[in-house]
Amino acid sequence: MLLIVKKSELSGIAAIPGSKSHTIRAVVIGSLANGKSLIRSPLISSDTLSAVSAYRQFGAEIDTSNPRLWTIDGLNGCIDRKNIRIDTGNSGTTMNLAIGTAALSSSDSEIHLTGDSQIQYRPVGMLLKAINELGANARSIKENECPPVVISGRLQGGSTSIECQTSQYLSSLLLACPLASGDTELHVPLLYEPDYARMTLDWLRKQGIQCQASKKMDHFRIAGGQSYQPFDRAIPADFSSATFFLCAAALVGRDVTIQGLDFNDRQPDKAVVDYLKAMGAKITETAAGIRVRKSPLRGIDIDMNRTPDALPAMAVTAAFAKGPTRLLNVPQARKKETDRIACMAAELKKLGADVEELTDGLVVHGHEGRDLRPTVVHGWHDHRIVMALSLAGMALDGTLDIETAEAMDVTFPEYTNLMMQLGADFFLTKS
Repeated sequence: MLLIVKKSELSGIAAIPGSKSHTIRAVVIGSLANGKSLIRSPLISSDTLSAVSAYRQFGAEIDTSNPRLWTIDGLNGCIDRKNIRIDTGNSGTTMNLAIGTAALSSSDSEIHLTGDSQIQYRPVGMLLKAINELGANARSIKENECPPVVISGRLQGGSTSIECQTSQYLSSLLLACPLASGDTELHVPLLYEPDYARMTLDWLRKQGIQCQASKKMDHFRIAGGQSYQPFDRAIPADFSSATFFLCAAALVGRDVTIQGLDFNDRQPDKAVVDYLKAMGAKITETAAGIRVRKSPLRGIDIDMNRTPDALPAMAVTAAFAKGPTRLLNVPQARKKETDRIACMAAELKKLGADVEELTDGLVVHGHEGRDLRPTVVHGWHDHRIVMALSLAGMALDGTLDIETAEAMDVTFPEYTNLMMQLGADFFLTKS
């Protein structure tokens, strides 16, 4: 698909859909629980539906016929299906969390997990090593520490050390190890994106799971032989999706109010509000939501280790600021759906931006957008890159064509409709 974007001015109210991260965790816990769980206001996207498909194959009964209320009849913590083959599509979260779940099998039969071409280049070697050290069997079929993988046996507990260049490794173990037969001790000398692991811990606490975490998030003790209980929970709005509306409103917003965001939630991308405020954006919290209006922006330095998903949108926003913006300490952005550091540098340069690529980030020398011209850019089949580039199109004179726009369906299939309701000049067509 091709997304055609023209200069726009935004105004009105945008209600942000549910969190992908919370929705997938709800699917995992509901599938492992003993009884019927209710997930209210779930995010419906290809990533969350990949999670639904995976856990149906594990044996959970999941009813998604009502888009506002999903129900799950769980498995009581035991996978008893044999010789399962699961495709997680483009969902890295589903792949990593499902690896832990697959190590809860009641038999020694093999469970095969794979994904699309992007997933098959995303490393999971550290997670597989931990699974093996905790009593199950896990290996990469191609012996390259990437999917497809094969899991057999059941977690017994024990001790392991794991470096988490994605917090999804830790979340996978935190979700699976309470169901191991014995206690587990996790040593985590490296943890990127710790707030997503804290989100998982919040789910465990609400479930009454016994899990001790150190203040530094580098040591965990998890009691074995526990179980998950059915729940009834609403999914909060997604700050990662809201990022694009926050940035768009800061660039071309006459008066935009963004609804549904809960700043008490653990989602790390709520920090984007602070980033934009530091750049000079007019952002106020009101009873109706977060109100954002266009204003001159200035370059700043941002440590993005906790918020790698925000890098594409912040890189585009920085190109319209005055002075350099340094997006730093985010090496894991190179191992997302794409190498987002390299891809964003390449696409911004096509627009005429002055960009330096660092090993762990980007430096964008902003000239208030005066050096930028619309052209044809490539979305790299990456939902966040496509949506980020659309921000540039709304701020530039002329027409910006973005290829591989279908990637938006991964996390935000309603993105174009919601933006158009605010006044965005978008048009989707087959490329």
